[in-house]
Amino acid sequence: MHDRFTITIHDEHGVKQFNFHQIVKKFGIYLLAFILSIFAISAFSITYLNISVNTIQNKKNEMENAYFSLKDKNEKLQNIVYQTEDTLKLKKDELISVTDKLSDIEQLIGLSTDEGTTLAQRVDLATVTSSEMAALMQHIPNGSPVEYRGITSKYGYRTHPTLLRKEFHRGSDMKASMKTPIYATADAVVEWAAKHKRSGYGNLIILDHSFGFKTYFGHLNKIVVKSGQFIKRGDLIGYTGNSGMSNGPHLHYEVRFVQRALNPFWFVKWNIASYNSIFEKEKKVPWQSLITATTRLHQTTTIPLLSQKVLLSRAR
Repeated sequence: MHDRFTITIHDEHGVKQFNFHQIVKKFGIYLLAFILSIFAISAFSITYLNISVNTIQNKKNEMENAYFSLKDKNEKLQNIVYQTEDTLKLKKDELISVTDKLSDIEQLIGLSTDEGTTLAQRVDLATVTSSEMAALMQHIPNGSPVEYRGITSKYGYRTHPTLLRKEFHRGSDMKASMKTPIYATADAVVEWAAKHKRSGYGNLIILDHSFGFKTYFGHLNKIVVKSGQFIKRGDLIGYTGNSGMSNGPHLHYEVRFVQRALNPFWFVKWNIASYNSIFEKEKKVPWQSLITATTRLHQTTTIPLLSQKVLLSRAR
């Protein structure tokens, strides 16, 4: 009977006994162990799957955050690209405009460049040339000394309005009412600023400019500069009048080069826009050598330190 076992059950109806073979007991134990194993494996699997799901969810959240971050960065980068494209388009339009204006300036100053010349080189050449032009026009008379209202008596032979005889008129009589302001037409030193009896110019100003040029301002009402005074182009020097041998208020204006009278009209009409006109109109001036001289003057912008010390010591 060792190969069997008995299960006794007590209830209200009495006692019941069931006899089973030991194989059933072992089967039951194995079945219970198997079920417990299944439960344990299931619990472990569920726990593992939950952990895996959480890990996957966290990675998903991280990827979503990274995606949205990249999307935001991409949008910002796209905006930067659009802004850069707009800026480049604007700069391109500005470059085209600058190139067109540079071409106009080159044409104005008579500057020709080779086909392979870069824009930077063209700008440098135009800048140098423009600076030389400005230097030339700072030192040589140009523009009208009074508000231009016309010429009453031109340069050349005429019948003198007071002496009533034919003679050479060295200047231009510029139309101007009494006490019209007169301005210097170039940098200069005042050579004469007083009444001039012998010439008949009355109150006269003579400005001594660079490179042999002089300007004369006759028949003035009032002089506001003194002999020996240094003045800049555009400085007020006096007021028009009717002094000397004059038959009415006006300005007698002369331009001379090494004491040779030139036609002032061409200098009155000379400006940056008509820069080349003076070279064609006035042939009595050696313009090429003069331009070379002014270019050298413009390039020599500083005095060596030793020379400055010598000048200062001499000034003392």
